[in-house]
Amino acid sequence: MQATLVYAIYLFCNILVAALLIRALMSWFVNDPYSTLGRIYGAVIRFTEPIVMPFRKLLSRFNTGMFDFSLVLAMIVIEMAGNIISRLIIMIF
Repeated sequence: MQATLVYAIYLFCNILVAALLIRALMSWFVNDPYSTLGRIYGAVIRFTEPIVMPFRKLLSRFNTGMFDFSLVLAMIVIEMAGNIISRLIIMIF
């Protein structure tokens, strides 16, 4: 059970990071929001925005210029949280 739970946490974290990476890549290529690709991009944004918004608000306090590092920070925190939670599960069980 312990291995299954740890695997599920890693899988969930990897899905979130992949969605954030897809969002970043699609932002460069989607021009028409009404095309099929634009609709997919909109769905990815709706899925990932609750994750990104707190980091965007946090980074708005600092002057990062025209660069938005909230996606990168979200990816790092998701990976760290997944590792910490997995290690806690291994220590508890």
